[in-house]
Amino acid sequence: MQPTAPNPLMNLAPIVAIFVIFYFLLIRPQQKQQQEHDAMLKGLKAGDKVLTNGGLYGTITGFKGDDLEVQFSQTVKLTVARSAVAKVVSDVKTGVVVS
Repeated sequence: MQPTAPNPLMNLAPIVAIFVIFYFLLIRPQQKQQQEHDAMLKGLKAGDKVLTNGGLYGTITGFKGDDLEVQFSQTVKLTVARSAVAKVVSDVKTGVVVS
């Protein structure tokens, strides 16, 4: 009697299992984080204190299309891309996150 050949679907089972694990541990949390960041960017308003990706703390004073006018000190006001905002903070000195 000849030995039976293994089911070809059983060879794919470990690959499918690895993909499922990667999806739930890596892909899905990253998508959720990106959605939260996009919602935070859409909800920005004048007066919000923000931290930029460059590490600068400032206060939003106005909007120019997709860009923001951010005041970093009494004499420094710059136009910053909306996507350059890392997070909204409640107090510039303590860095406590509001969002």
